[in-house]
Amino acid sequence: MTKILWLSDLHYRDLGDVLGHDPRIRLEAAIAHINEHHSDAAFVVITGDMADNEQSYSALAKQLDTFSIPVLPLTGNHDSRDALRKSRPLPNSCMDDFVQYFVELPSFAVICLDTKKEGSDFGEFCAARRAWLCETLANLEDKPAYIFMHHPPMTLGLPMQDLLMMQAGDQFLDMIGWYQNVKHLFLGHVHRPTAGTIGGLPYATIGAVSYQAPAPSPRWDWDSFSPAKEAPQYGVIDIWNGHVTLQYTQFCTYETGVHS
Repeated sequence: MTKILWLSDLHYRDLGDVLGHDPRIRLEAAIAHINEHHSDAAFVVITGDMADNEQSYSALAKQLDTFSIPVLPLTGNHDSRDALRKSRPLPNSCMDDFVQYFVELPSFAVICLDTKKEGSDFGEFCAARRAWLCETLANLEDKPAYIFMHHPPMTLGLPMQDLLMMQAGDQFLDMIGWYQNVKHLFLGHVHRPTAGTIGGLPYATIGAVSYQAPAPSPRWDWDSFSPAKEAPQYGVIDIWNGHVTLQYTQFCTYETGVHS
């Protein structure tokens, strides 16, 4: 059995709060909880929105270095590729122009995709990234592949977040549908846990380390948006013999790092 830890949407800042939430305190609590309870994991994957500004990456790197296990970062719509590259080591498989790479384990591979669209909150997956992914999946042959990415390529029944997904997501899903070794999608961006299947392919999203989006009911919009009074979480993923389990884990109380 291989254990992977999954975090998303740190929205780290070296100073100040994010919508009344202290991202440094929240991340410190997550790291402490993981180091105490999951030091046997293979690595941590963070599905994007690592930092909210470029000057915060060096401070974030120092905090991530306190993990007892390796960290695999991804880009989200808030991230700077250049700043992220300068602050964190990336696997040798990483593309030159994108923070997109894979990690091959004995029985499966983890593929980390770059869905950032410059200057936009939407996601995209350009021809160069598509070609790399197709080649990588083909080279893996029958080895199972688990894909981590920031922007969901499908709607999730979250009316406000569904407005800001990956553009041309249906084309992305059609493309990976050709590869029978793609077994699961793990998605960030929405600050809320959901799970389902699309075209027979399972997917999951996760709540953020920073702050949580409200449930879709009662209805809200971006003008009235206020973070939900819900505790942050990370995911514990266990993979063995083609089986996958995901446990959503609360690592601190809602009040931790919240400034009223």
